[in-house]
Amino acid sequence: MYFTPRPLIDCMVALIKPQPGELIQDPAAGTGGFLIAGDRYIRQNHDVFEWSDSQQSFHQYQAFYGMELVQDAHRLLLMNMMLHGIEGAVDLGDTLGDAGKRLAKADIILTNPPFGTKKGGGLPSRDDFTFSTSNKQLGFLQHIYRSLKPGGRAAVVLPDNVLFEDGQGKSIRADLMNKCNLHTILRLPTGIFYAQGVKTNVLFFQRGTTEKGNTKNVWFYDMRTNMPSFGKRYPLTREHFTEFEQCYGDDANGNSPRVDLGEEGRFRCFSREYIEKRNENLDISWLRDESLQSGDNLPEPEIIAAEIMEKLRIATKEMAALIILLEGEEAAEAVSASVGLSDNL
Repeated sequence: MYFTPRPLIDCMVALIKPQPGELIQDPAAGTGGFLIAGDRYIRQNHDVFEWSDSQQSFHQYQAFYGMELVQDAHRLLLMNMMLHGIEGAVDLGDTLGDAGKRLAKADIILTNPPFGTKKGGGLPSRDDFTFSTSNKQLGFLQHIYRSLKPGGRAAVVLPDNVLFEDGQGKSIRADLMNKCNLHTILRLPTGIFYAQGVKTNVLFFQRGTTEKGNTKNVWFYDMRTNMPSFGKRYPLTREHFTEFEQCYGDDANGNSPRVDLGEEGRFRCFSREYIEKRNENLDISWLRDESLQSGDNLPEPEIIAAEIMEKLRIATKEMAALIILLEGEEAAEAVSASVGLSDNL
């Protein structure tokens, strides 16, 4: 189990701007951080005492919903929501299985799906996904953009491999950019999650009213290069997101006026055509990494070791996915066990 840092949750919610009357979903709800932050944002920006009885009832019983796979986390989720006066439907179940098909279409999805492969190396079992994949995050990404209402918006934390994985990953990214306007990607710094070797991003997108050509440009903010390695000694705070929030602008769907800061800046725009020429690879960087030029600013040894282990985990996962296709799940599990890697690393 791991938890999304509160400053990151608050940043994502503030930029997506939940409104009264909207359906807000978290398909990997954990202990309810995103749902509770959404409720807090709405209450802080709207006078609940002016709401009608039906508006108050909707907010309390229907507005916030989702699903959580882990039973212990689900218990904490129910308790957390009860303490905040929210009684929406947060079910115990697998979003990547048949239970996930029951989740209603949403106006907003805010989530941080768990890292790693599906338990046992098996494929997500949703039969309504267009693209079959053993990558759990790519499965969640399909669920998210397929579950948005036309015009609905999402902010989702995903690891780097989602940005560059070939095969079905390429097809899913292309499908996302067709069906949605993928307007912003925030490249997060290292060390903000329990697994320090995992590098992550936040994807902000809006579902289109058509199925083709919704993404014209993608704006990237690099909050990773030449940034400190966050952790216990240097905690992440909301202030670290100030410049990004200013670049993002006031419009929740990325339609505020924006300025490309050039090769020396952290905020840049890349066209859909450029991304297509890159084989739909969204793993884009442009800043010179000063830490590579000096031995004085290297990450802590445990971070370097964690990054090496994460690369090994990804390689093992890809091997297991190939073996599943060739020999079945038991053989894949044997490979994972033989190299001593698991989803818990």
